[in-house]
Formats: sequence, structure tokens, C-alpha cells
Amino acid sequence: MAASYASAVPRMLLRSWRSLFSGRLLLLTNTVSCGGLLAAGDVLQQEWHRRKHSQSQLQLGRTGRMFVVGCSLGPLMHYWYLWLDWALPARGVRCLRTGIKKVLIDQLVASPTMGAWYFMAIGTLEGQSLQESWDELKEKFWEMYKADWSVWPAAQILNFLFVPPPFRVAYVNVVTLGWDTYLSYLKYRPRSPGQEPPRQSQSSAGA
Repeated sequence: MAASYASAVPRMLLRSWRSLFSGRLLLLTNTVSCGGLLAAGDVLQQEWHRRKHSQSQLQLGRTGRMFVVGCSLGPLMHYWYLWLDWALPARGVRCLRTGIKKVLIDQLVASPTMGAWYFMAIGTLEGQSLQESWDELKEKFWEMYKADWSVWPAAQILNFLFVPPPFRVAYVNVVTLGWDTYLSYLKYRPRSPGQEPPRQSQSSAGA
């Protein structure tokens, strides 16, 4: 009896795990994982900063805003990959040419769009005006986009050729933990000399 129960538990867990990547739960999984990993990347960046500046404190409000913005990106990524797989189906090395097309479309359309969304959304949650968020985006966009080209094409060609479609966003989220740490650094890095720091609302500044 005990042996039978013990063997049934892993099967139940496996079924539950698979259910997270199918049907309606897939959108929820992609949304929450995007938010969670963007928040985790921010925590890693803050911990790295605190090692060099021991007087600084963990800003949970900032991490919470990262989670919210990550959750807002989740549905965008979910439906983007659904469309891309429908428009250009590709699996395996034999579909390399199609995979490269998907990478180029992803880099030229999704990457800049989601990068802009990230800066504008975070700025809005922090109380910046649209003009202030736009100015920050113009200042940091090309640095971010060049870094994007050095990381994501290789990661995405593996994604499009070998990762099953239901796991695409989860794969990107795992790879993106390091990328999210970089985005947090880029967002909160001290601005260039002579430039005013982005204005924050009183609630966000005290978080």
C-alpha cells in the first residue's frame, strides 16, 4: 500500500507540472513566471549592489514594480510566440533557415517593443511623466538593444528549433534571469553627468 502510494505521488506531480504548460493554465504560467523572474533579477542586482555599498537597503517596492511589469510582459510574450509559431513553424536542424527568419523577426519587432515597454512601464509606476520616461528610454535604448543582439539570437535559435512551443516562454524566462539582472542594473544605474535622475513619487522613493 505504502509502495503504491509512493509511486503514485511522482506521477501526480508530473501531471500537475504538465498541466501548467497546457490549455488555459499556460497563459497564467507564462505571466507569473515573467513577473517572478524579472523580480528575481532585480533582487540579484540589488544584492550585487549592496556588496559594494553596504549601507544600501533592499528596496522591496522596486522589486514589486518589477514583478508587475514582468507580469504585463507575460501575455505579450505568450501571444507573440503563438503567432510566430503559427506563421513560421520550425522544429529541428532541417528548419534552420526558417529558424533564422524567426530570430530576425523576433529581434527586429519583439525585442525593441518589449524593451520600450519595460522602460515606459517602470517609469510610469515610479511616478515619472511620459516625457521623462521617453527621455530615459532614448538615453539607454541603444545600449540595451546592442546587448540584446549579443545575447538573444543564439538563445532564440535554440528555442525555435528545439524547444516545444508550450515551453518557449518558460525557456526564455530561465535564460532571461541574467538578462533581467542586467535590465535592473541599466534602469537604476546612475545617469550621465549633468542629467537629472528620473523623478519618483513619494511612495516609490520611500520603498
